[in-house]
Amino acid sequence: MELIIRREIGPQEDESYIEVPFEMPAGVERMHVLLEAQTYGADRRVVNLGIKDAQRMRGWSGGARTEFFIGTEKATPGYIPGPLTPGPWAVMLNARKIGETGCSVILTIRFEMESPRWLKGELHAHTVHSDGAYTMLEVERMALEAGLDFLALTDHNTVSQNFVYPKDSELVFIPGVELTTRYGHCNFYGVEQPGDYFLTASFDQAKEYIRIARERGAKISLNHPHCRNCGWLWDFDVDHDWVEIWNGPWRKDNELTLTWWHEQLAAGRKLVAVGGSDFHRVQPHVKHGMPTNWVYAESRTVRGILEAVDRGRLFLSYAPEGPRLTMNAGKWMMGDTISADEVADGLQLVMSCNGLNAGDSIRLLTECGVEQEWIVEPRCETKELEVRLEERLFYRAEIRRHFAEVGQTLLALACNPIYIR
Repeated sequence: MELIIRREIGPQEDESYIEVPFEMPAGVERMHVLLEAQTYGADRRVVNLGIKDAQRMRGWSGGARTEFFIGTEKATPGYIPGPLTPGPWAVMLNARKIGETGCSVILTIRFEMESPRWLKGELHAHTVHSDGAYTMLEVERMALEAGLDFLALTDHNTVSQNFVYPKDSELVFIPGVELTTRYGHCNFYGVEQPGDYFLTASFDQAKEYIRIARERGAKISLNHPHCRNCGWLWDFDVDHDWVEIWNGPWRKDNELTLTWWHEQLAAGRKLVAVGGSDFHRVQPHVKHGMPTNWVYAESRTVRGILEAVDRGRLFLSYAPEGPRLTMNAGKWMMGDTISADEVADGLQLVMSCNGLNAGDSIRLLTECGVEQEWIVEPRCETKELEVRLEERLFYRAEIRRHFAEVGQTLLALACNPIYIR
């Protein structure tokens, strides 16, 4: 949405503050304001720029800028991010030295609306704030070069990274921390300070940290639970939202977690699967976004991304350029729950696959195991598959691919299920 306002500033308004009112629509995720001043030939004229909402000033850049943006989480320096509340707003102008002829100002206000979109990102990465090799700026550059939209900061047992990330970056930084103990690791997302003390020598201490983090609004993921070096050795009956089924390059440890997750689903549990590179430093098969979390989010914000993950609207691909898959049944998609009555009416499951290679295996799984399998033929990069839903607990999909560089057939994609009630 775009609004263009032309305002004539007369000589009597020299040195005054001028409000140019406009109405903020509902559902705006980010707004951008551009100022163009026509000075009718005179020089040294200055039009200072700022903005206010219904309650307060939201920013002022004077004559230093002719454009700015404000989002719910980020803004141009000099402006305050936060809620873009619908209602009366005003661009603030201050004209100076406009002389007897005055000037004309054109304001272009663009509104970027909240709308569902696929975003790709990283949910497990480290920096120099713990044992990572790269600074925040270096990590930002690498993530953007990989084409990612978001990056979770999950340094070990510290939260300092959550207070120093680049606030004006196009990358959405998700605050986080990896609680790291001798008996298991878990990530906390969405809260700058999920806990106060990292002394967790006992399971009771770990549960107390988790309890406090939950009270503060954190989302919790159990990390690489079947890792041979640092798996989850404590009881699985601990408060958590998600499980990291894919940590770094695909290997036997991940396969064990995938099997365990499938067993949880088959037992009737709804548990969101996530992945993370566990990036510390560049290695041949360890890079940001390997694997990539593709998230169907309502907004390009921390809140929007974490809400989408929590709903299970997520699939994992081995890399940003890896295969992609959407899975829908009528108005429902991965993460949603369909009633058995809808299934009985003959609802169809539709899978749209992109970025395929010849020989890829597309598998459709339920609690009964692999229900159907399709082998991708040569010169077939996309494929649409349709299956009639049956009385099952869930449907989920995988894509397996042969990787010549390692001489193995490995998981290339896994998606969260559509559930049936």
